[in-house]
Amino acid sequence: QLVESGGGLVQAGGSLRLSCAASRFTFKDYVIAWFRQAPGEEREGVACISFDDQNTYYSDSIRGRFTISSDNAKNTVYLQMNSLQPDDAAVYYCAADWRPYLDWNWPKYEYDVWGQGTQVTVSS
Repeated sequence: QLVESGGGLVQAGGSLRLSCAASRFTFKDYVIAWFRQAPGEEREGVACISFDDQNTYYSDSIRGRFTISSDNAKNTVYLQMNSLQPDDAAVYYCAADWRPYLDWNWPKYEYDVWGQGTQVTVSS
């Protein structure tokens, strides 16, 4: 029910924009997060947005380089990734959780819906 797109291969210092689109439901009253997981690593929360009030949170590892945003009309959430580094390479997943608020504990929410993931590869 969530479909990610926009992954690919990019050189270090380059940019990518990931998209997360919902089918069969709208993002109203949801918080939507981006997670990533590299081989052999734990899944990491990257960024989160409250679809209704546009409140956002970011992990320290990507703050200032990545931006999460949403397009209500398209029912889509984006992750703009700039200044990509090899350490950013991972499978990126979006996830949605129905809740009326977003707080600092967002990486530990029990997300209702997950996408299939999109691969991001960064060459040095």
